[in-house]
Amino acid sequence: MLSIFRGSLVRRARRVAGLCAVAGLTSLAAPVMAQPALQQMTYLLPAPANLPAFAPLMLAEKKGYYAAEGLSVRWLTVQGGADVGKQLASGNGDLGGGLGDTPIVLRPNGIPIKGVALLGGRTLHQLVVRDDANIKSPADLKGKTITVLAYQDTGFYATLGVLASAGLTRNDVRIQGAGPAGVWQQVATGKAEAMVGTPEWAQNIEDAGVKVTMTSTDKYFPGMAQAILASDKTIAEKPEMIRKFVRATIKSVAEIMRDPAGAAKEYCATVPGYKGKEAEIEKILTYYARNVYPGQQRLGAFDPARVAKLQDFYAQEKVIREKSNPADLFTNQFVQ
Repeated sequence: MLSIFRGSLVRRARRVAGLCAVAGLTSLAAPVMAQPALQQMTYLLPAPANLPAFAPLMLAEKKGYYAAEGLSVRWLTVQGGADVGKQLASGNGDLGGGLGDTPIVLRPNGIPIKGVALLGGRTLHQLVVRDDANIKSPADLKGKTITVLAYQDTGFYATLGVLASAGLTRNDVRIQGAGPAGVWQQVATGKAEAMVGTPEWAQNIEDAGVKVTMTSTDKYFPGMAQAILASDKTIAEKPEMIRKFVRATIKSVAEIMRDPAGAAKEYCATVPGYKGKEAEIEKILTYYARNVYPGQQRLGAFDPARVAKLQDFYAQEKVIREKSNPADLFTNQFVQ
């Protein structure tokens, strides 16, 4: 009887141990099973992802801000901001980057996109001129060669705005769509006297040993900073996805503004090819933090008055053939 009793106890202990083991496995597996799958989305970049202009995006990705919002972002590069808008309208991406100007230029052509966040209160594009070209104002650009990223990039339209401020047109200069390398290399080698582009390209020219002067294009016309763009269809169908992406990106912009030096170190550790270039990247991100990102009452929000003024300028100078309803050009509904 004693052996039977002992055998019963052993069998009962084994059953309890087995149940505990199963329960333990269940408790360990439960958190993993409870994690929802990340929402897949595609973001279209107007130029290569390794440009410091996209530091807020790349740092937000590296720090897990998009993943924390439940997003998995696929980054694709196309040919400029205008092309971003066209691709988004065709359904080839969820969100993308351009200038705040981009919807103003594309809407009259039947391309239904609008800005959902504006990454700064100043303008992205800079007029960069060689110091030996004796260019003191936009009027001095007459007869000169100016490089831009591409004719499908909003930098091209910004160039038209700079020229128009001096009563010039594209026929008074030679504008070259030179790509992400040629846009600054042609200025560095003397094949062009000026460039309309981002601060990092100006830094590249100086690194090549050429002295340049950089002036924000908003000195000559009311341009805007980088914007996150979306099609009308995406805004209607995926508002929460947009809100999450905008929230994560704005968080990253704010961090760069607070500590550009720290952001430069993180960026150089994140992006291949920038190791050992912390000083250069710090200079670039500091320029963004001081001269591109500031100027908004609410970080990420569009200023209706600035948008209206810019659209009036483009219409007056015949860069666009007709004006759009301002409500169709941007929305601040996704900016916290």
